[in-house]
Amino acid sequence: MDISERKQKILAMVVEQYITTGEPVGSKSITVLLGNAVSSATVRAEMAELSEMGFLEQPHTSAGRVPSQKGYRYYVDRLMGKYELSSAEQHTLHNRLRTHAGEPEKVLEKAGGILAELTGCAAVSSTPLDEHTSIKRVELVPMGAKTALVVFLTSSGVLKSRVCRCDSEITIEMVELFYNIAAAEFIEKHPSDIHTAGVQTIAASLGDKALAMTPLLVTLSELCAAAAQSELLLEGQSNLLNHKELENSAAELMEFLKQAEPLSRLLSSKRDDLSILIGKENFFKELENSSMILARYHIGGQNAGSLGIIGPTRIDYARLIPSIRYLSYLVGNLLSEALDEES
Repeated sequence: MDISERKQKILAMVVEQYITTGEPVGSKSITVLLGNAVSSATVRAEMAELSEMGFLEQPHTSAGRVPSQKGYRYYVDRLMGKYELSSAEQHTLHNRLRTHAGEPEKVLEKAGGILAELTGCAAVSSTPLDEHTSIKRVELVPMGAKTALVVFLTSSGVLKSRVCRCDSEITIEMVELFYNIAAAEFIEKHPSDIHTAGVQTIAASLGDKALAMTPLLVTLSELCAAAAQSELLLEGQSNLLNHKELENSAAELMEFLKQAEPLSRLLSSKRDDLSILIGKENFFKELENSSMILARYHIGGQNAGSLGIIGPTRIDYARLIPSIRYLSYLVGNLLSEALDEES
């Protein structure tokens, strides 16, 4: 919907004032911001029309106006200024995240923590997953006579590990056999191609070594199953309690966030490099008073996962989007570097 240039300017000012103060915006404030170029009565009339058009709302306790979800959407799509991170801001984010460059499993967790701190919102991310992912590397690290750590890495940067306790002593021959089986039956396959029945068939073919090797093979297949599913990571959920706009829905929202499956589905459905969902544009009722900003990160040039925030609709979109974009870019770069080093 097209609106006049003056209405656009007034709408942008209302949105930005409300984002800054959290208080309904009156016509006198807008008149001052316009340099008294038009009368307060004219501004009041324009704001009334914007309300009739659905871009502004008037809380019953105030004469001022606040943006509606439709108003935020118009602002984000057409009126919002372009803000870029400074070189110093980029450098700071890069240095904070790079401390975990050698730990792929920690990069997303750290990025989420940084994002929650920067935005005052809940940070959400999904671990790498795509249809081209393959098992890249498997390690067996003996930890005791009958205990070993099974380590598993995929081509998209998913690193998993699990302690395996065997019924018999882990010998050099068992370790060698484990690597031979991994190379023949696991490496270069998609994690979802590994099934319990297949593992049972492998174990049955080992003859008298089957009993000793079964716990190691079962552990490896369990890691495959875990890697075949994208995981949801959440940081800073308690930040949602600090926003007065969410005071009536924060508990319901936090309970929803505990249910990983619906949110994982939402993240995986977004394929654009940047997605901004405002209020009822979100798929779920629990998110209808919230905004979500998601950026895709890429590993080796391929879409891998998402990183973003969940907060109230009253957030500083122009300032937050560049940080989310840049952090997703850093995550992709660091995970790509980690995979190159593993090659």
